Parts: sequence; C-alpha cells; structure tokens
Amino acid sequence: MSEGNSCCSTDGSCGGGATTEAAPQTGTVFTVSGMTCAHCEASVTKEISALPGVTSVKADAATGTVSVQAGAALDDAQVRGAVEEAGYELVGRA
Repeated sequence: MSEGNSCCSTDGSCGGGATTEAAPQTGTVFTVSGMTCAHCEASVTKEISALPGVTSVKADAATGTVSVQAGAALDDAQVRGAVEEAGYELVGRA
C-alpha cells in the first residue's frame, strides 16, 4: 500500500487527524429514601435511566444515594417523578 492511501497520518495516529471529543457529562448525586436491596436499586436505576440525556445510573441502597451521569443538567422534577414511579422518595441532592 502506498503512503498516500494510508488512513494513518505521518505521526502514526489513525483517522487522518480527525478528532472525536466526548460530549460533556454532568454528574449529580441524589439521596433516595426507601431503598433496602438490590431490587430497589434496579427499580430506581431503570426509571432514572429512561430519562432523556441520562447516560449512566448507579444506585446504592446501603448509602441511600443515586449517582447519575447525563449529557446536560438534570431537571429535579423529572428525577423525582422517576424515583416515585419506582416506588421510592427523592429526598434531594446529596
């Protein structure tokens, strides 16, 4: 293959010098009351994960916290609705 047909640049990087940047993420930790087990964590995770822009959720029943990563700031009212839909109470931001 001739050098002119390579997808790699002369410095050894691939993609012809194009860069891809990840979208900025916003992390928020919420306090949720009523979670006692893995099933509780899964229910809260499922409901919050369905919110627009949410990229990851980590619920922890032992601490009563839910860490949420999203592509933009979260609307507390939407998070509250999701938590209530799962059967728990959003206390607020941790």
